[in-house]
Amino acid sequence: MKLFSRRQPGASRRSKREIPAGLWIKCESCGQLLYQKALEESLRVCPKCDFHFSLTAQQRLELTLDAGTFEEWDAELRPVDPLQFKVPRPYAEKLMEEQRTCGMTDACLTGRGRLEGRDVALGVTDSRFMMGSMGSVVGERLTRAIERATEERLPVVIISGSGGGARMQEGMLSLMQMAKTSNALMRLDARGGLFISVLTHPTMAGVLASFATLGDLIIAEPRALIGFTGPRVIEQTIRQKLPEGFQRSEFLLEHGLIDLIVHRRDLKGTLANLLGLFGG
Repeated sequence: MKLFSRRQPGASRRSKREIPAGLWIKCESCGQLLYQKALEESLRVCPKCDFHFSLTAQQRLELTLDAGTFEEWDAELRPVDPLQFKVPRPYAEKLMEEQRTCGMTDACLTGRGRLEGRDVALGVTDSRFMMGSMGSVVGERLTRAIERATEERLPVVIISGSGGGARMQEGMLSLMQMAKTSNALMRLDARGGLFISVLTHPTMAGVLASFATLGDLIIAEPRALIGFTGPRVIEQTIRQKLPEGFQRSEFLLEHGLIDLIVHRRDLKGTLANLLGLFGG
């Protein structure tokens, strides 16, 4: 009896079982290979090293606000191409692609909702849309939300996940959003309003240099990258090795830039407690 036999010419080969794409993801912090479904069930937090992956704006809303209470503001605002920017590719074309991919009109959602029964004005930036960069629409939506909260005496919570800073394709119109959002927050403060800023991975550049660090309270998720420019650029510029953990939440808490580090599963409860303590 033959245990092995040669495959006859022309005989059909059994196709290898293909693994569907997107089932697994590699943790960018510890390198652990993670099952996507299990990662989603853990609120997109690595079970090995506790690294917090980015969330979409919609996921942030669901995690932060009471179910069914979000009322979006200024959804009709749409980005335009004032400079007819063409390099390295047309800005108008890039916007359309991002809108199709993310299902958002721009990198920010704003509106009113309830957080454990308390009314709040909420803004969320989404790093999927051009790295959450701040163009005219992002700045305008955030400014209008802050101004509306000032008039209605609502506390403001902005959750930042922006690695792109000011959007170069809009030039000065993008840069001026830094001053515009900051000015709106100054008026909120003058009226005695409360602003809680939540920094997530990543929060960088013009977003960090404006509204994200102007909170009465600044909270960060664990191990989030937070800074004006990336550590590699800094090292190349100053030609020195940076300290371990530089620009991560823990380093910044130790050096006084932020007030609290809060795990994602505890964020909603912490925000509710802070709103209660400070009269939100």
